[in-house]
Amino acid sequence: ARDGGAPRARGSRAISRADAGRYICRATNKHGSAVRSIVVTVEYEPSIGETGCPAQRLWVEGTPAELACAASGNPPPHVACAKLGDSQDPPPASPNVTRAHAGTYQCRATNTHGSALRNVTVAVEYSPAAVSLRVLPSANVSRGASFSVECRAEGLPTPTYGWALPPAPNLRFAADNRSVAVASAAAANRGLYTCTATNRHGRRAGSVMVRVDESWLVLLASLGSLGAVTAVGLAAAGGYYLKSTACKKGEYNVRDAEGSSEAACLHRQRHDRGEVYGIQLTQP
Repeated sequence: ARDGGAPRARGSRAISRADAGRYICRATNKHGSAVRSIVVTVEYEPSIGETGCPAQRLWVEGTPAELACAASGNPPPHVACAKLGDSQDPPPASPNVTRAHAGTYQCRATNTHGSALRNVTVAVEYSPAAVSLRVLPSANVSRGASFSVECRAEGLPTPTYGWALPPAPNLRFAADNRSVAVASAAAANRGLYTCTATNRHGRRAGSVMVRVDESWLVLLASLGSLGAVTAVGLAAAGGYYLKSTACKKGEYNVRDAEGSSEAACLHRQRHDRGEVYGIQLTQP
């Protein structure tokens, strides 16, 4: 009989793991009895279950890397895990977890009676990294034009985004807050745009400088000033012309005037058709 149990009938049957334990054997006749204790060990092939080897693991970057997987079996099985697609075993416990550890591992439990396999998927969480900002179409914006600033970052869990930027009424943020659009850029929109990516493991920020070019206003102002100067010059020229021609109305005898004292400014030009006189005259 099993120690502490009821006597068992003689016969043969299939052995199970439940049969392991200590048995008491008693031999009896009319002259007395003898007792002997026997320990029965049941060996069996390995098995790997969810309790000792969860199929989903969550690691955090920077913590010790250790993939533990327990299996049952007798003799106690040897368990080894390897990343699928990678011929090398996972790193020992001393190195820290990196994003490269993420993936699916296959764990094999082996003893003299067989082996068992189980796949384990490892996800690696990490704080936001590689924050980058992009200004479309360009960080040099003309006044009145539209542009957008996009923010991208790596991280697990997926980061949330926050902004520090020049306040203005013409800003429109995307639903996920990953980008901001600016319509009809003005001087208030120039400056430093900073995006901060955050998750439960940390935060990281990136910045970009946006310039709003107003050189065309300066050009218009310059053209306006030039136009004003030109207008003043034309007015002065017009006045001089009117003044200089006012005394020339009437009829003159050019030949007589040529030798007179009235010809204050006489100059002669030669042309193909002869000589042409230019004379400053006063009306008689």
